[in-house]
Amino acid sequence: MNPNAAEFARRIEHTCLAPEATSERIDQLCDEAVEYGFHGVCVNPIHVRRAAERLARACAGAGDGNAPIVISVAGFPLGACRTETKADEARRAMEDGAFEIDMVALIGAILDGDSSAVRRDIEAVAHAVHGAERPGLLKVILETAVLSDERIIMGCRACAEGEADFVKTSTGLHPAGGARVEHVRLLRRHASPIRVKAAGGIRDAAAAMAMIDAGADRIGTSSGVAIIQSLEAIGPTMVDQSADQS
Repeated sequence: MNPNAAEFARRIEHTCLAPEATSERIDQLCDEAVEYGFHGVCVNPIHVRRAAERLARACAGAGDGNAPIVISVAGFPLGACRTETKADEARRAMEDGAFEIDMVALIGAILDGDSSAVRRDIEAVAHAVHGAERPGLLKVILETAVLSDERIIMGCRACAEGEADFVKTSTGLHPAGGARVEHVRLLRRHASPIRVKAAGGIRDAAAAMAMIDAGADRIGTSSGVAIIQSLEAIGPTMVDQSADQS
């Protein structure tokens, strides 16, 4: 792998959140993350322990600080569960071996303009994640495709006040759609210094690089292998241009 494609791979969270994911698919996801050097794998809570053990075996003795990690979710994909349920789901996933949690915000409360409820929900999960025996990072999914710019900005403010580490565009499962470049730019502008994760419908190298250029720090996608293989075929020039603009 050329060095530039390898650097790009470190931004990718190799994702399988499908309800029909089998143990074999989770193993494959982990093996691909190791082979291509992705930041980590993003899986549903029930698969965290298996993924953590698979990655630990694959990277044993490697001494590589860039070994892939496990990311999981809380309140996924609707966000419409009790706050204590989200916090407990996040805590258990951390105990099982997750390093990062992507929670779904209270989307209805964002649309209502109830920033206090959104902040309290985020704050409770942040406490569970940051207060774990091995503290991790919290990303908050706003489902930006269903929000106005005003509500996206409000969501960014709630993330900052709730002590999130990242704000994230989408679950990738909402019928309104996934990540959009203009929303990534908006998140970057109003959430900074909180980092930005773009996810939802990012299936090729051009789309991934557009999100990075717009300000995304991470890319969540189930098409990571195809993206990196495409970058390898393109060569370093196009990847260099994206890195220079990010």
